[in-house]
Amino acid sequence: MRAQYPSQTVGPFFAFALVREGGNVLVNEQTLGERITLKGRVLDGDNQPVDDALVEIWQADAQGRFRHPADPQHAQADPHFKGFGRSGTTGEGFCFQTIKPGPVPPSPVPCIAVRVFARGMLIHAVTRVYFSDHDNTQDPVFAGLDPARRQTLVAQRCELPGGVVYRWDIRLQGEGETIFFDL
Repeated sequence: MRAQYPSQTVGPFFAFALVREGGNVLVNEQTLGERITLKGRVLDGDNQPVDDALVEIWQADAQGRFRHPADPQHAQADPHFKGFGRSGTTGEGFCFQTIKPGPVPPSPVPCIAVRVFARGMLIHAVTRVYFSDHDNTQDPVFAGLDPARRQTLVAQRCELPGGVVYRWDIRLQGEGETIFFDL
């Protein structure tokens, strides 16, 4: 039997190599917008938590602008908002301190782009998260999805003493599998 090498095994290098302390905090005291926490778990086909996955998010600021040169309005983007973050998973899942993004035309509803890396996945999974307190069917991508599976992309709003938390689990396969997009 041959030895397995990193290019063959894919992981468990995410927490060690790709997750940085504070990389899941996209805001500071000066960031504009509604502060939220996005929390959830990455679950396998048996509905068990994946403890060494990496969840990466990209999002617009509260005005719907990205701090990236590809956005024609990037010069007006909130300079106090990162717009990009990474969180490793543990038994308690992933967590991001961020803001609710503004809608990015042509969509009138906010969403966050998500990428998931996990042990054994040779290609990362790409998806989106939407918010339960919006009519997400106004988004052309969301509206084009199978109505029976759309809810796999919707984070549920919870008002807690510490602030607003949106709960959203990512299911990699099996019953209730999260919708993933091909690139």
